[in-house]
Amino acid sequence: MRPWRDISVWPLRIIMFAAAVALALPDLAHAQIPESDAPILMTADELSFDDDLGIVTAKGNVEISQNERILLADMVTYNQRDDVVTASGNVIIVEPTGEVLFAEYAELTDDMREGFLRGFSMLLADNSRLAAVSAQRRGGVETRLNQAIYSACRDCIGFNGEPLWNIKASKVTHNQDRREIVYRHARLELLGVPIAYTPYLSHPDPTVKRNTGLLTPTFGSSTALGTSLRTPFFWAISRDKDLTIEPQIYASYYPLITAEYRQAYGNGELRARLSGIYDTTDTNRKRGRGHIDAEARFDIDESWRWGANLDLASDDTYLARFGFPGNDTLTSRAYAERFGSRSYAAAEGIYFQGLRDGDIQERIPLVLPKVDFNFVSEPGKYGAYTTLDANFQSLARDEGTSSQRLSLTAGWRLPHVSKNGIVTTVGGTVQADLYNVADVPVPSGGTETGLTGRIFPQLIGEWRYPWIRRGESSGMLVEPIAALILAPNGGNPDRIPNEDSLAVEFDETNLFSSNRFPGKDRVEGGSRVVYGLRGGLYGSGGGSSTIFIGQSYQFRESSTFASGSGLNNNQSDIVGRLTISPNKFLDLVYKTRLDIDDFTAKRTEITVTAGGRAIRTDINYIFFDQIDDEFPRREEIFARLSSDITDQWTARIHARRDLTDDATRSWGASLRYNCDCLDFSVNFLRTFTQDRDVPPSDTVFVRFVFKTLGEFGTAF
Repeated sequence: MRPWRDISVWPLRIIMFAAAVALALPDLAHAQIPESDAPILMTADELSFDDDLGIVTAKGNVEISQNERILLADMVTYNQRDDVVTASGNVIIVEPTGEVLFAEYAELTDDMREGFLRGFSMLLADNSRLAAVSAQRRGGVETRLNQAIYSACRDCIGFNGEPLWNIKASKVTHNQDRREIVYRHARLELLGVPIAYTPYLSHPDPTVKRNTGLLTPTFGSSTALGTSLRTPFFWAISRDKDLTIEPQIYASYYPLITAEYRQAYGNGELRARLSGIYDTTDTNRKRGRGHIDAEARFDIDESWRWGANLDLASDDTYLARFGFPGNDTLTSRAYAERFGSRSYAAAEGIYFQGLRDGDIQERIPLVLPKVDFNFVSEPGKYGAYTTLDANFQSLARDEGTSSQRLSLTAGWRLPHVSKNGIVTTVGGTVQADLYNVADVPVPSGGTETGLTGRIFPQLIGEWRYPWIRRGESSGMLVEPIAALILAPNGGNPDRIPNEDSLAVEFDETNLFSSNRFPGKDRVEGGSRVVYGLRGGLYGSGGGSSTIFIGQSYQFRESSTFASGSGLNNNQSDIVGRLTISPNKFLDLVYKTRLDIDDFTAKRTEITVTAGGRAIRTDINYIFFDQIDDEFPRREEIFARLSSDITDQWTARIHARRDLTDDATRSWGASLRYNCDCLDFSVNFLRTFTQDRDVPPSDTVFVRFVFKTLGEFGTAF
């Protein structure tokens, strides 16, 4: 015998030996046989031949590779007469797919599609593991394991030194064609303690991302709904579509059925979720209840796309009572839109469903159609540019005002930066609106119907002078800002209905806006001057603090804005914003609006985030003084305390309190353990609010997610 290293020119027998072993590898690792002309590389400390017995033997650090597939072992033999390949001692097979097979001893016979392995283990593509006393290969597509154990745990180790959880079974079959792992007489162990037994269990292997079958059931109980069992079924219809059907059986209700359909297209996607139940809890009002939530979006070409979303419920409280997410108003919409290099166009129809107590559906408008076009020109020689905004909108009601509006707004802007850094902008806009209205209430009483309109021009001049100072470790900014806006008084005839400008939130973000109403139905008439001061301190390490304060002065008092808006006097309320973020452990944002007469706060928003992973606090405080009967006083605080106790353990507690009514609205807490193979969490939530047939409730949700297998949850 003599040692061989990096053999590149081999005698015929060596080639036959290496080829035989290489042909055996794909069967072991569930892959197709590589092309016969693919190069084969082999290294070993020793290589010997026994011509009498027809046996080729390689010893010491044996490595054979072909097509990125590698076999390593202490010794490999090939019996040409019996056509048997054996490998022993630290046998490792590395697959291109990422799977790694281990064995103490492997013997392959016949056409290399049958085999036996002893001391077998397997590292799957998702890093989960299978191990067995022995394993057999059958038909080149199936591996059968005896006295096997499966686990996805690598770093999660229990008190006894074993994986946090595992599945033990008398027989395990891994079928390549079906891409499925099947267990016989399986028991699930957690911390070494058996917690579940089943005579049959199956789940897809890691090569499967979607597979038809039953999903993990959820058992639960809540004070609002009682005991329930949820048993979802997933149907992988094809590669581009699937359907999930989820019956939820209650002790006190008929079953709640939920179905979700998803489909992907080459140019878009479709998703639809439906649910329904026959509710008999009110014996005087037995009825079917349900909802639909669907969304579709498709690209027509690089510029155009269209889509729709449908969001409807059978009644006001269905979504809240049965735990579906939703808003106070459901919005259904169909649209088409175009994105140009300097323009945007859209056409849509919108339907609203009100769910709040007191909403009357006949008085909620149907918007059909609503068409928008926006354009910004290229800057001219001196930087000037023009804008054009066009809108057509039709609102129809069964009861109340209906209207059609055509609005055109043309604008011109000329920005300029002087040599000493002064930034000025001059420009103007003209807004022309034409309305066709029906049943519009007027102050004199009654309603009016007919055509009305307006032409509303504005001239705008803005001045900014930023001062910047740079130091070795920080920089400072001071920027005074002023603007003059000239416009005629009035501009809001009584016959123009106010549909999109009801809620005015005056703050630092719209102080310098030419129209501080959010929509087009109301314009801000009269001339005014606006002024403010912005400052900032910026550290070289990324920390910063900024401040802004500003106000506007109306040359003539106007009744355009409601009392309490902060804009109903000559001098507006003072608005300001303060941010402090010295490092990653503290973020503070303070926004306020101060009454001009006595400097009392009319609006305050405070957001604080402080701390790190060990302990972190989030506080949100909000206060609005009463504007009118529709927007009453509101004051509430939300606080959350969280801690990453370790890399795996996290804890949270939170509460929301209504300070206006001096009542807690909700509070909750959670504890979570998350590692590489298990995600366990306990969540508690108590709500104190009631909305018709949706009572206050206590809910405890316990969830076990055995990674690579699925999840098990309970709600109490």
